[in-house]
Amino acid sequence: MQIDIESLLKEKAAIIDQLIEKYIPKNFEKNSLVFELSPPKYEPSLEALNHTIAQPIWDFLERGGKRWRPALFLLVIEALGKDSKKFLDFAIIPEVIHNGTIMVDDVEDDSTFRRGKPCTHRAFGIDVAINAGNAMYFLPLLTLVKNKNKLQPEAFNKIYEIFTKEMINLSLGQAMDIAWHRELANADSITETQYLQMCAYKTGTLARMAAKMAAVLANADKNAVEKLGRFAEAVGVAFQIQDDILDLTGKEFAEKKGGRGQDITEGKRTLMVIHTLEKAVPSDKEKLKKILKMHTSNQKLREDAINIIQKHGSIDYAKQFARNLVQQSWKEAEKILLPSGAKESLRAFAEYLVERKI
Repeated sequence: MQIDIESLLKEKAAIIDQLIEKYIPKNFEKNSLVFELSPPKYEPSLEALNHTIAQPIWDFLERGGKRWRPALFLLVIEALGKDSKKFLDFAIIPEVIHNGTIMVDDVEDDSTFRRGKPCTHRAFGIDVAINAGNAMYFLPLLTLVKNKNKLQPEAFNKIYEIFTKEMINLSLGQAMDIAWHRELANADSITETQYLQMCAYKTGTLARMAAKMAAVLANADKNAVEKLGRFAEAVGVAFQIQDDILDLTGKEFAEKKGGRGQDITEGKRTLMVIHTLEKAVPSDKEKLKKILKMHTSNQKLREDAINIIQKHGSIDYAKQFARNLVQQSWKEAEKILLPSGAKESLRAFAEYLVERKI
């Protein structure tokens, strides 16, 4: 059965954007949901909130994005035999958080472009970007407050527990990534398993959050929640590996980020870099390490680094690693799912994220 994942993602994205606006308005008004759920004692400045919360958040959200985390959330519910329409509001949780992390990441990395436009901190200021990004970690939890009476107390508590644990994991992953590319820890001795744990924390976390929350809402047992969480984590890690590959090889992908090899400029130790440093001859190792430590924007030096990585087969290695990761995790997840169109869509969705070109 041929499944058009790109059309599925576009369909889900339109629904998700409407739902996000329900909780985070494009313009705050006195009757906005946030004030209904948490009434202010005095008088909030709507003008201030619109300039520093609504505008930067929607400027960022309207640039696009795949919205694959909420799509994953909805597919997991459907694959478990439940009606995803009953839980649509909850799908925004991992997506809004994800966009908040990007906004803050761009400040931490001093990035220039994101999705074809200047980063939020360059367009609105560092203070606005940090505050708006942090707000996006918590604003989607209004869905829990709004829908509290529709959930059993056990499900409500479990979802909040998942949120708490995964938000901690996000910070741990970002801490590892920052330490390595800023040379606060010995980046030259990073192991493959340490890199994978960083990805599991940083990129796997929100995928795992989406799948586990979906499974809880679908009333799945503890075993199913954990297995689907591990599957989603693997998809998230593979997605990050493919992102790293596209940074070095994808023309359209690179143009949106401001040029090929942005990860070289940031000095990031990707799976490909780790593999190259393990396999390369000493002269290539030293040259690659030197370029990474320069944090250069010089395109020729970036290309030199990419050529070394290609020379030692590290891009092909990473591609196959990502594919294997998803295939192996799917073998465990599929055992707990009954045959259905939704199950096939979930499998095709995971494969698409690893093979995508942008």
